[in-house]
Amino acid sequence: MACRGACCCSSAGRLNADNARFLLLAVLIVLYMLCGAAVFSAIELPTEREAKERWEERLENFTRRHNLSRAELRHFLREYEEASGAGIRVDDIRPRWDFTGAFYFVGTVVSTIGFGMTTPATVGGKIFLIFYGLIGCAGTILFFNLFLERLITVIAYIMKSCHERQLRRKGVLPHNGRRGSGTSEVDSLAGWKPSVYYVMLILCVASLIISCCASAMYTPIEGWSYFDSLYFCFVAFSTIGFGDLVSSQNIRYESQGLYRFGNFVFILMGVCCIYSLFNVISIVIKQSINWILKKLACKCCHRCQRRLFRSRRNVVMPGNVRSRRNISIETDGVNESDTDGRRLSEEMISMKDFLASNKVSLAIMQKQLSETANGYPRQMSSNSKQNGFSGGVGALAIMNNRLAETSVDR
Repeated sequence: MACRGACCCSSAGRLNADNARFLLLAVLIVLYMLCGAAVFSAIELPTEREAKERWEERLENFTRRHNLSRAELRHFLREYEEASGAGIRVDDIRPRWDFTGAFYFVGTVVSTIGFGMTTPATVGGKIFLIFYGLIGCAGTILFFNLFLERLITVIAYIMKSCHERQLRRKGVLPHNGRRGSGTSEVDSLAGWKPSVYYVMLILCVASLIISCCASAMYTPIEGWSYFDSLYFCFVAFSTIGFGDLVSSQNIRYESQGLYRFGNFVFILMGVCCIYSLFNVISIVIKQSINWILKKLACKCCHRCQRRLFRSRRNVVMPGNVRSRRNISIETDGVNESDTDGRRLSEEMISMKDFLASNKVSLAIMQKQLSETANGYPRQMSSNSKQNGFSGGVGALAIMNNRLAETSVDR
């Protein structure tokens, strides 16, 4: 029953900690979204208003010049928006639904990028997309997870080799592989794992290198600025996929086959690295949340300590019993000075001290029951202590006392 109660308490404590972590993360995400909305609104809203004013001015000038009504012109523009949604553009672009275009589309689906420049227009295509994306996205996420495991394994192996070389240069590890004075260091090195911050730094550098190389390819071929190319790399690699900038959409390119292959390789490598980086950053965020919860818990220690001491007010303390009855019991409990020191310093008592104190109190009560069963308060002699039969609690104590008496009589 005691073990079951302890397990229930530990499970309840773990559940409360998980709930607190979940709620704190939800609050932080909401605050993060509110701050982001405020920043983007302050940056982009003036530009949007200026663009709308310029468009209204151009629309008014066009209707006056060509003697058209605003209603007719707006109807024509709505029809163009529908054609644009089907993949029709003013400039010549590559076909959207030939085999290469369809392959590019399914790549954006299973990778969850979803640029949005190509969407199914038929009912059959939309129904097929639902089932196709359900299986394809799940399989791709599994691939990303397996890639992350192997990437972390490679990074850990490389960092462990570098760490081992540093130890050998310092002379901590032997160079000939013999285990002499550095046995403990070798054993500790076997369980060595790299820091999550080093892994995050390596993934950041790898993602930055891939993005810079891909931007150097996109800038001359797509005609974008280098900054726009970097922006596209992040949007594509992080699977955000706004669709304002999309690569490989022109009808012809120089070295078209080589460019499309390079585009596929860069997007694949970039998505894998950014996905791995996001997973590592989530670990750092979780550690930060645990640190915040720990700091918040420190403020509640005084209240919890008062409740704990109130619940322990009727518990027999081992120090008080020793001072009254002078009973000596061999136990692993804490000393009176340690317990009193914690009490005076208003430090929250640990679970080990709590269990040890109750263990000593239980031993004292069982000792008293043993003496009552013998019919008199038993006085331990030096001979009985030397025989080694003293000690024990409950039924074991009664049996030991009987054996001690027998040995003394002999």
